[in-house]
Amino acid sequence: MPDSHIVTNLRWSRADVAALLALPFPELMYRAQSVHRENFDPARVQISTLLSIKTGGCPEDCGYCPQAAGADTGTKASKLMAVEAVLAEARAAKEKGAARFCMGAAWRSPKDHDLDNVCEMIAGVKSLGLETCVTLGMLTVPQTAKLKDAGLDYYNHNLDTSPEYYGKVISTRTYQDRLDTLANVRDAGINVCCGGIVGMGEDESDRAGLIATLANLPEPPESVPINALVAVEGTPLANAEPIDAIDFVRVVAATRITMPKSYVRLSAGREAMSDETQALCFLAGANSIFHGDKLLTTKNATVNHDEVLFAKLGIKPES
Repeated sequence: MPDSHIVTNLRWSRADVAALLALPFPELMYRAQSVHRENFDPARVQISTLLSIKTGGCPEDCGYCPQAAGADTGTKASKLMAVEAVLAEARAAKEKGAARFCMGAAWRSPKDHDLDNVCEMIAGVKSLGLETCVTLGMLTVPQTAKLKDAGLDYYNHNLDTSPEYYGKVISTRTYQDRLDTLANVRDAGINVCCGGIVGMGEDESDRAGLIATLANLPEPPESVPINALVAVEGTPLANAEPIDAIDFVRVVAATRITMPKSYVRLSAGREAMSDETQALCFLAGANSIFHGDKLLTTKNATVNHDEVLFAKLGIKPES
């Protein structure tokens, strides 16, 4: 992304976000819930389903990812799924309450002939009445335009962590590479889905740096996934210390306050979270989840468990 895309008048400085994260917990939760209620129905949650349409064999070295070619996780590389197989999964997701269907492919960047197939998937999923989202790696301007023409609603491309900590997790693409793709997506008129991962060994300053970077993009992302690292054996981060549950809730709350109109999605790591932690996250302003038993290659909370939890909390899926 050229320098002209960088915001110089910051909406939120890193110090501002760090101060939020350090607030007494009751005060932080009060502020987050107040902001949430100004912009959303606090008893509604948006439901998305994520499908891996091409698994494994990615040439990147992201330290958290079991799909990286160098990771010794037993994840086998697969070819791109057939269009009709993807549409069958989308139909099933809609029947289980999903409003958005997200498709992920383990590529550094898509080849043009593969992109043609993905565009066919996008058109097919939209015809079912679902919102569409894909995550395919880095994009060129022409590729982004092709996705827009196919009717893509959202493109996911996470920043993962702060600019300073990023190099400790990934070396095969730069932070600027990620910002460039986000700029291409935004310039094409596609909604941006962009968030990060916590629990990778970063400190609180890095968490503040990630949130500040997201909040100060030329336009904040419409959707902000907050992932708790799922430490997978065979990846460089297999032995990372899990993030404290209250610290995770603090990240969600600060994200809500700094990006008041964005959907804040509980993403990876929910399978290991207690009902109480998830309830606090919803109270802190999370209003989106991934529905389904698997997120790409890692476990997710089951659909049945989510339905039971929603009933306990009086939460309903957003229609």
